[in-house]
Formats: sequence, structure tokens, C-alpha cells
Amino acid sequence: MTEERKDEPKVGLGAVFASVLASFGGVQNRERHERDFKHGRARDFIIVGVVITLLFIAVVFGVVKLVMGLAGV
Repeated sequence: MTEERKDEPKVGLGAVFASVLASFGGVQNRERHERDFKHGRARDFIIVGVVITLLFIAVVFGVVKLVMGLAGV
């Protein structure tokens, strides 16, 4: 790690979640994208991306089960 890297602000967990959600929706702006690549850690974004993907799958599965139950299928 270089000296200049230590002085740069880190991307917090809330900002990581916001960036990943914006990316999922396709609305990530250029400033955040550049900030994420300059100051963020890939590991954090990968972990949050996997968690959000699993939550999305669980929600879709739950909605399908609910609708199928209501439809009597």
C-alpha cells in the first residue's frame, strides 16, 4: 500500500450497499463508479453483491410461492 493510498477516504459499508444496488438497477453514476474503483476494496463489493443477489432470489422465490398458493396451483 502506498502512502497516498492511506490518506484516501475509504468506502463505507453503506456506500458499498448503495453502489451495488445502483449497479443492479443500472443507474450508477460516473463519480461513484470512479470513487469505488479508486477507494473501494473488491472483496467488499463481491460480498455485498452475492448477498444482495441471494436476497433477490429469495424474494422472487417467495413471491412466486405466494402467488402460486393464492392461485390454488
